[in-house]
Amino acid sequence: MSILINKDTKVITQGITGKTGMFHTSKCREYANGVNCFVAGVNPKKAGEDFEGVPIYASVKEAKQATGATVSVIYVPPAGAADAIWEACEADLDLAICITEGIPVRDMLVVRNKMKQKEAKGGKKTLLLGPNCPGLITPDEIKIGIMPGHIHKKGRIGVVSRSGTLTYEAVAQVTELGLGQSSAVGIGGDPINGLKHIDIMKLFNDDPDTDAVIMIGEIGGPDEAEAAQWCKANMKKPIVGFIAGVTAPPGKRMGHAGALISGGADTADAKLAIMEACGFKVTRDPSEMGKILKTLL
Repeated sequence: MSILINKDTKVITQGITGKTGMFHTSKCREYANGVNCFVAGVNPKKAGEDFEGVPIYASVKEAKQATGATVSVIYVPPAGAADAIWEACEADLDLAICITEGIPVRDMLVVRNKMKQKEAKGGKKTLLLGPNCPGLITPDEIKIGIMPGHIHKKGRIGVVSRSGTLTYEAVAQVTELGLGQSSAVGIGGDPINGLKHIDIMKLFNDDPDTDAVIMIGEIGGPDEAEAAQWCKANMKKPIVGFIAGVTAPPGKRMGHAGALISGGADTADAKLAIMEACGFKVTRDPSEMGKILKTLL
């Protein structure tokens, strides 16, 4: 078991013929069962061609019909990425993973509203991971995104993070301690994104093969606090929590577009306090995440 994806998942790459799409599709196909998982690419101008033997279709709908794929990963440049997300939703995929960074907020607002309207009318709900995220991985089965495969190891620890690099940091620590991961998920740092911490924590809580979770957040926004409140009421598994941005000054935009603090409950200190009150074992030192987790098992 794992969450969201496994060795049998069939994946479409949207933007497969761009430099980034080609590079990462190639790397993902080299990892574990990737060569069987990545079954199609989409580029309307190159339909009928292929990339490393992966057939390219004119649309996501066509790619899905031809291959039975249920997940797409999006490397389309920022100007067209929101449309690519919507195309995946219109094709009724289970999950769209958007790696693209720098999508205009307005474009994401439009897509989010369209997704909500579709669902309200009884249409299929397509889950969205990202944008501006590294993707997700179930070690030794499949990786979808830009994370380095070699630091991962199959195990029973879940990792969820808003920061890509801190995802890798947590994963590397857990691997070094010999524990390994059930799945590792980067949800991305944009202000308007798909799956939140709370959604991933629910999935890890329900997953029989996840024993404990490392949850990494950032300053800005209410998401970590909402997830912590849910975990206090529902989570049966130990959680280590870390928030990046302890030294960030209020009102200043830091790195990720979502990391803008107003100076209230969205500071690192405030979030760490809430997480601690909700039963998380929190740390202010990211190099300690793995060690602290080990003490909870």
